[in-house]
Amino acid sequence: MEQPQSNPADRAPDDNPGSLTLTGAVALGTGVMIGAGIFALTGQTARLAGDWFPVAFIVGAAVVAFSAYSYVKMSQSFPSSGGVATFLREAYGPGTATGVFAILMFVSMIISQGLVARTFGTYLLQIVPLEPVAFWVPALAVGLLAAAFGVNVAGNKAVEASQRVFAAIKILGLGLFAIVGLWFVSPANFTNGADAAGVDASVQGFAAAVALAILAYKGFTTITNSGGDIVNPHRNTGRAIVISLIICTAVYLAVAIVVAGNLSLAQVIAAEDFSLAEAARPALGDVGVWFTVALAIVATTSGVMASIFAASRMLGMLSHMKQVPHRHFRMPGTVRMHTTVYTVAFAMILAATLDLSRIAALGAIYYLIMDIAIHWGLLRRLRKRVTFNPAVVVTAIIMDVVVLAAFVSVTAATDPLSIYVAAAGIVLLVVAERLFMRSHTGDDQTMDM
Repeated sequence: MEQPQSNPADRAPDDNPGSLTLTGAVALGTGVMIGAGIFALTGQTARLAGDWFPVAFIVGAAVVAFSAYSYVKMSQSFPSSGGVATFLREAYGPGTATGVFAILMFVSMIISQGLVARTFGTYLLQIVPLEPVAFWVPALAVGLLAAAFGVNVAGNKAVEASQRVFAAIKILGLGLFAIVGLWFVSPANFTNGADAAGVDASVQGFAAAVALAILAYKGFTTITNSGGDIVNPHRNTGRAIVISLIICTAVYLAVAIVVAGNLSLAQVIAAEDFSLAEAARPALGDVGVWFTVALAIVATTSGVMASIFAASRMLGMLSHMKQVPHRHFRMPGTVRMHTTVYTVAFAMILAATLDLSRIAALGAIYYLIMDIAIHWGLLRRLRKRVTFNPAVVVTAIIMDVVVLAAFVSVTAATDPLSIYVAAAGIVLLVVAERLFMRSHTGDDQTMDM
């Protein structure tokens, strides 16, 4: 099928077509996924799935594979720096629905930045004994976000160059971690029993763990926010998504097996926020801990940088589409510079105020709701404009609904405040977006978009 021509409305004023290579796009995707995933969420998935937590990452990869199908198909037809925002507008048109679902995605990206930034602080404190931990984890997270802001304002080339280096270090380093760790795996650890760790492993809990594992893979969506900059975006955006997911699935599976085989389930949960560092201790002692912490620092740093890069571009496109208000506040520079400032400031607030588990819960809920909206929009509204297999999209919707329902149910029982905060955020967002849409809707019901 002939690829559609780029629509000027899909291009933000600050786009720099051809400035991001396929390799750079893959580095961005793996940068966000590996930074937000295996380092931050291994312990939390173990708390929900028990001994089966490595399998949760495999099932999560399968769910995301079906989910990614919709993004690949839409990227081929509508590449832009708006990514998900553009996909939603093509499916639902300008208005409240597009704005609400797109902002849910933006917020989930900000949440991911807060999650990864706090993981940076948590791992660094394993080798730098600063007290009190309750102060230094958020302080280090805010410091990392400030440093990542500096790299992002330096431009696409600086981001791409740093991500290439970081991606190579992470993949090679985690590969070495997996190879060495596999030699010391104890088969007894794979079945040491959830009862001993106080985990009530159930089908519902496993499905909830899959929801968190999905959050670890969702970084692939950041590639879609670079469509306005990627070389040959109709082809390379989808290719970058597929390559990134393959790389991260292999890395996640290998690392999860090492963690499960070197630590008992009780030990994994006890070291919930820094389980990889603990998994290196039995094999390599303190040297292994230092090595893993160094990898975590690289992974989380690159993850934050890549996520800021993608989120600021998405917010810039939402401003360009008049789906969100924009104010300069007397700041110099371009709209993209301003949206980078807003993105980092929001992430700093979250990193300073919420703990890892609550940040992850909000991110999983918001992302899955938006993901369902993407699939539904493709299935019901874009059949005549995008060529795709409906059965794959329907399967993706069913999978998302199942894991979202399980996750909400488990979280409501263990941390109801997270559900209340998530629900309040959605209500506030719908009301605010609806009021903003009315501000530029004429008497004839047409919008100044």
